[in-house]
Amino acid sequence: MTDLPASFFRQDALIVAPQLLGCRLVVGGKALSITETEAYRGEGDTACHAHHGRTKRTEMLYQRGGFVYVYLCYGIHSLLNIITGEEDDPQGVLIRCCAGAAGPGKLTKRLGIDLSFNGLDMLTTDRISLWQGPECAYDTAPRVGIGYASEEDQARLWRFIRKGN
Repeated sequence: MTDLPASFFRQDALIVAPQLLGCRLVVGGKALSITETEAYRGEGDTACHAHHGRTKRTEMLYQRGGFVYVYLCYGIHSLLNIITGEEDDPQGVLIRCCAGAAGPGKLTKRLGIDLSFNGLDMLTTDRISLWQGPECAYDTAPRVGIGYASEEDQARLWRFIRKGN
C-alpha cells in the first residue's frame, strides 16, 4: 500500500516522476529511497511502449494511475514502472535508481521484484509499498536506452535525478 492518495497517481507522468524522488519503495521489509526516475507519456511518445498502441504487453499502461507495470528487458531484467494518469491515457514512470541500487535491473533484483508484480495496485497491495518522502531538489537529463525513439523524444529531459546522486 501507499500513503500517497489515489489523486497523486492520476496526474501526468511529468508531474509524478520528480515527486517520486525521495519516496521509499518497500518490498518484503526492504526499503530503498528513489533517486532517479524517467517519464513516458503515451502513444505520441516514441520511447513509450504504448507508441504502437494497445497490446497484451502494454495493457497495464492503459490502466488508471497507481498500478504497477513490470516488464522484462533484454530477457533478463525486470523493470519497475508506476502507471500514472487516467485510464486509457497510457503513461508511466520508470523507477531507474534507488539509494543502494544504481540501475533499474539492480533495484528490482535487490528488492525481489519480478513479473509477478505486474498488475498490482499500489493503493491496495501488501506486496509493494510506496511511502512519501521529503521534497527533493533534482536535475533533469535525457532518458537512457531509447535509441529506437525519434531524435526529438531521445532529447527530451524527462529523466529526473535527485541532486547529490
